[in-house]
Amino acid sequence: MTIAQSTEFPRPEPVGHGPGAVGDEFAELLPQTRRALLHRLAVGQAEGRAPSMTGAVVRDGRAVWTGARGAVAGEAPHDDVQYRIGSLTKTFVAVLVLRLRDEGLLRLEDPVGRHLEGTPVPDVTIAQLLSHSAGLAAEPRGPWWERTAGQLRPEPADLFDERPQRLPAGRRHHYSNVGYALLGALVERLRDGVPWGEVLRREVLEPLGMDRTTLRPEKPYASGWAVHPWADALLPEPAEDTGLMGPAGQLWSTLQDLCRWAAFLLRGDARVLGAASLAEMRTPAVPPESGTWDAGYGLGVQLLRRDGRLLVGHQGSMPGFLAALWADAEEDVAGVVLTNCTSGPAAGALAADLTGIVLAHEPRIPEPWRPLPGPLDPELLALTGPWYWGANPHALRLRAERGLELTPLSGAGRSSRFRAEEDGTWTGLDGYYAGETLRVRRDRDGAVSHLDLGTFVFTRGPYEPSAPVPGGVDPEGWRV
Repeated sequence: MTIAQSTEFPRPEPVGHGPGAVGDEFAELLPQTRRALLHRLAVGQAEGRAPSMTGAVVRDGRAVWTGARGAVAGEAPHDDVQYRIGSLTKTFVAVLVLRLRDEGLLRLEDPVGRHLEGTPVPDVTIAQLLSHSAGLAAEPRGPWWERTAGQLRPEPADLFDERPQRLPAGRRHHYSNVGYALLGALVERLRDGVPWGEVLRREVLEPLGMDRTTLRPEKPYASGWAVHPWADALLPEPAEDTGLMGPAGQLWSTLQDLCRWAAFLLRGDARVLGAASLAEMRTPAVPPESGTWDAGYGLGVQLLRRDGRLLVGHQGSMPGFLAALWADAEEDVAGVVLTNCTSGPAAGALAADLTGIVLAHEPRIPEPWRPLPGPLDPELLALTGPWYWGANPHALRLRAERGLELTPLSGAGRSSRFRAEEDGTWTGLDGYYAGETLRVRRDRDGAVSHLDLGTFVFTRGPYEPSAPVPGGVDPEGWRV
């Protein structure tokens, strides 16, 4: 097998980018950036002793760089060669479940037994399954499921041994491949018996143009290999159909398709899942296992703090394959790595490094400032400006779609963004006030008196005597 080729692919077509958007003039990376990316990929392939490796960077909704090292069937792999992506499959299954939620067919708080009969763990919630906090066993019973045929476990009950739950539900993160097998079965149940893979194709893959992402390999695809630990020798790995365990790691995909998936995870697509639901997936769902928050899990996605940035995505492994996709939602950039060996390359670190290289060499150009689309509501505009919680000054700013943003003006304080509701209130989106209601209170004459934010009173002056400050204001006022 030839393992000495290095390739940079031509820039692919856009995978989710509108004309005229910021960054069009910077779509082509600088030569030194491209060399740094190819160098990092080459080091990862050589030091990891991978038969082949492909990598990509997605920025502002498009693939801005793709490259490859090594060989597949004697030739340098291109961006349409399929690799097995392992647990990256879980991100697809989570999107299917969130679609069902958004359609009103389930609630994330529902016990799975309400929708899926015959499971030995009917009381764990759908949210707990998505976030690996149901306490279920990590793996199904029987021999190593990734290297054995799915026919060994024909029914959902065959996935569990006599102790399906290893830990109390909802208390801590405990990764469970079996939990995602249940989620796949749940999708099938609520889609009238249509197999989850077919649901995925119709509802997600086709709308996003991902026609090279499949349950079983379709040519051209890379063969999976194990690399001898003490010699430069290869051993073929089996590629079994894992049956009911498929939602945990069955999918095959290409670099080009995963660039589209990365763009979708960052920006959303109204035909599949909106940006708000994707942001919900990125929210940490359970406490971290370590004392410091450096890694966590949301709803179907892994979370990683690296170099001061929050990355979201997933890593994947199956016999003969490793995969990783890490995306920075704030910077709108993602890195993807695919390789065909069971162990060796640090695919996750490599994918994260690809994003970091681009941000270090070419910091993102911010969107141009533009005024809010009209018409402007004068009553909302009148609400903006300084407000005081006690003596602590805050600023209230008007944002798009009648949204508001509250930020402290002194060193300490709580900030949050608020979504406008039809009843004239606002709902907190993040921080301490997430989910809390902001109300504008008026006096008998209809003039604005104060803001009520989850019982916290904000007034136009510090401890303003005319406002209903809880506990009242000393009648002698401020003094020196």
